[in-house]
Amino acid sequence: MDCLLAIDQGTTGSTVMVLAADGRVAARANRELPQHFPQSGWVEHDADEIWTSVVEAMGAAMADAGVSGKDVRGIGITNQRETTLVWDRATGKPIHRAIVWQDRRTADACAALKARGLEPTFRETTGLVLDPYFSGTKIAWLLDHVAGSRERAERSLAFGTIDTMLVHRLSGGEAHVTDVSNASRTLLMSLETLDWDPRLCAELGVPLGMLPRVRSSSEVYARTRGVPGLPDGVPIAGIAGDQQAALFGQACFAPGDAKCTYGTGAFLLMTTGATPVRSSHGLITTVAWKIGDRVDYALEGSAFIAGAAVQWLRDGLGIIAKASDVEALARKVDSAGEVTFVPALTGLGAPHWDPHARGLLSGIGRDTTAAHIARATLDGIAWSIVDLCRAMEADMRGDERALARLAVDGGATANDLLMQIQADYLGAPVERPVNVETTAFGAAYLAGLAVGVFPDLAAVSRARSVDRSFAPTLGADERAERMARWQLAVARARFHAPRA
Repeated sequence: MDCLLAIDQGTTGSTVMVLAADGRVAARANRELPQHFPQSGWVEHDADEIWTSVVEAMGAAMADAGVSGKDVRGIGITNQRETTLVWDRATGKPIHRAIVWQDRRTADACAALKARGLEPTFRETTGLVLDPYFSGTKIAWLLDHVAGSRERAERSLAFGTIDTMLVHRLSGGEAHVTDVSNASRTLLMSLETLDWDPRLCAELGVPLGMLPRVRSSSEVYARTRGVPGLPDGVPIAGIAGDQQAALFGQACFAPGDAKCTYGTGAFLLMTTGATPVRSSHGLITTVAWKIGDRVDYALEGSAFIAGAAVQWLRDGLGIIAKASDVEALARKVDSAGEVTFVPALTGLGAPHWDPHARGLLSGIGRDTTAAHIARATLDGIAWSIVDLCRAMEADMRGDERALARLAVDGGATANDLLMQIQADYLGAPVERPVNVETTAFGAAYLAGLAVGVFPDLAAVSRARSVDRSFAPTLGADERAERMARWQLAVARARFHAPRA
């Protein structure tokens, strides 16, 4: 059968999905990835271990689907964003382990750039804030700390995020490319030109000559050569960073369409259309994708704590034995009553950006039970997403009109009660797809567009199947009352912690 391969290379492992031409998932396979922690705050991956995990997952998925390499019409790639690798152009050998997006070793470098007054320049040009999260300062660190690297960077070294590395290896070393969605996460790409910005590269000390060519998100970048289990000549045809791929996989193509991925934290992206929207509410502006001549941008915000709050109930308080028990416990009460939980266990992310905030449990009385706390935890996750949605709506429209719908994915979406609470507090339907692995679907759809499996975006939209839509049932007055209680609790969580 004709099929597409989607490589979803994530932080903890690599998943490969075989998608039949009719949109059916024929098979999937996952291989875990070792994590390396050289010292506190440092996180690294080994490029060869990443490659091995991808090759093994690809072979296992194809075997389970009963397909061979000759059946593969195209390959799509989605990847952990911002993770940074530098290798020798001649040998393909990395000069150092990859520095993972979570790594904080360049915090001082970012602080120095801010002290020079450069953050407004970076923010205006790239849509990003100066933070170790992004790739640019990681590249500079590698050049400054691996002996001899800076001297030979322009001449013989190549930088890539994980998508770039995978295309390089899949093509037998032929291609050195990235797509606009990944390039927009480096602190080096202009949102206006969709290419590397010479001034920003100079400020960070990153030579232009080591950067990959920036391409669209759906085109044939190269063809396979020398890949175990695949014939030479298979088109490598789609690339997007993981969150952008999820947005595409959810068919969020119109301005104002939004998706939320619930994991340890939660990532919310809203498509803004052909013009980048500069946020005045603490959000990041990023490229969603480029297809042909069409470029779409997005606003992005993240809540640091989502599923991690449920893990805290399990591991910290011991009121549930496993994470999935939280729904049954929370259903023992009709509501959390006056109990409010702000899940600021590691500070607050967008739109508040308060690292000093701490988790807060308020409104406790003699009648408070474990069920009330469980319900309040689900409430807190949902309200965190509402805060992000309202900030995006304000940036997009200058007011706070409700979303038409919120598409959701990630492991926590299996919790029906959480999804209903989310719809109630948002005041808009919440749509859960049949298959919540939307990052892999996004990569497959992008590749399928490039090789003709999907003729257009309308065909991609038809391929997406909704498992369930959760309609809001809460009245506007009660929603406003609960929101006011939530906002008061957030204010207390933000200001009770001492400042340095």
